[in-house]
Amino acid sequence: MSTLLTKLGRVFFAIPLLIFAIEYLAHGRWQGGMPPVPPWTHGEHIFSYITGALLLVIGMSLLINKEARLSATILGLLFLFCVVFLHAAKHFSGIIHDGGIRTRAFETFALGGAAFVLAALVSKGCSIQFLASANPMLAIIGRYIYAFSMIIFGIQHFLYAPYIAFLIPKWMPAHLFLAYFTGIAFIAAGLAIATHIFSRLASILLGLMFLPWVITLHTPRVIASPHNTDELVSLLVALAFSGASFLLAAYSKNR
Repeated sequence: MSTLLTKLGRVFFAIPLLIFAIEYLAHGRWQGGMPPVPPWTHGEHIFSYITGALLLVIGMSLLINKEARLSATILGLLFLFCVVFLHAAKHFSGIIHDGGIRTRAFETFALGGAAFVLAALVSKGCSIQFLASANPMLAIIGRYIYAFSMIIFGIQHFLYAPYIAFLIPKWMPAHLFLAYFTGIAFIAAGLAIATHIFSRLASILLGLMFLPWVITLHTPRVIASPHNTDELVSLLVALAFSGASFLLAAYSKNR
């Protein structure tokens, strides 16, 4: 079961990275809320190509499971660098007071934490011995980062419940109830992962919660607005979080 969760999580995690890379390389600029770089970062005409190329190499490495431990570790470090020096350093006040900026930052933060967990799960061996020896500690840090981020997302659902309810497809009943229920699920899963109490079950349920969103919520919105990059990013982030949650479940079994 853990092997299946790891493989599924790795694939779900890698595919969005590859599409992020293609978007960066195709457009040569920062793409709205697309992780890991916020849109206000300078030097986009050069560094967007560099970021795209790096994500392409890392995403392919994770997808084929070749030097995946090294790639996942570098990915985690890259995402955390972007959170600290590009998101927080430039717009720390926005992270505190603005829901959109906060979401951008914590999506990148959570995916960086999940990358560290992935590094501890994939095939043994790493070209750089220092990074290999650091993986167990980074995975623990990554678990707490992911748990904390899920709690933040849960709180967001309470702060912006009417907006969340508006995004839910019309054919679903009780929109506001679903918005609050999802917020409770986020907070409960985050606490379970952080305390390691029922963390495997919570992570699996979290991964299973994200998957229907990809299909029922985000995919129709992407089809309706094919040129809206924000809708594509939301779909890919949800898919990546589904994979990340399965990785957390596999990691919980191994501890």
